[in-house]
Amino acid sequence: MTLEARLRKILPFTSIAVVIAALYVAWVFYSRYESSRKATQAIAAKQEQQRKQVIDEVYGSGEIRFQNFSADDGMLKPGQTTQLCYGVVNATSVRVTPPVGEDVKPMYHHCVEVAPKKTTTYTMTAYNAKGESKSVSLTIQVR
Repeated sequence: MTLEARLRKILPFTSIAVVIAALYVAWVFYSRYESSRKATQAIAAKQEQQRKQVIDEVYGSGEIRFQNFSADDGMLKPGQTTQLCYGVVNATSVRVTPPVGEDVKPMYHHCVEVAPKKTTTYTMTAYNAKGESKSVSLTIQVR
């Protein structure tokens, strides 16, 4: 039997072997893709659940919460200015004493520029719809 005859005899079987190998490789890639996709979906679902939990903790309770009340610089020289930043949730109104020169409103994050002439303690009081209030204070030193 010649080489050509042998090749013609086994060619149909090698074609089948190549098709089977290609199907196996495709199955491996698909199963890895599917596993990766399911893992990505599980991670995304867990992150969404954690995000909802944080939102429920922060906003859902109805309790006034200060996210922050800070100054860019806590020690100033006379004539210098600094940013007084605040963040409050679940409040219907807020007040800063002494007044800072602009109306402050309940916001998640907002900054106002202040220029105290002497060491000053700023107090922010937040009020909610139930009539409850909560306060925080911050001192900016002027030297």
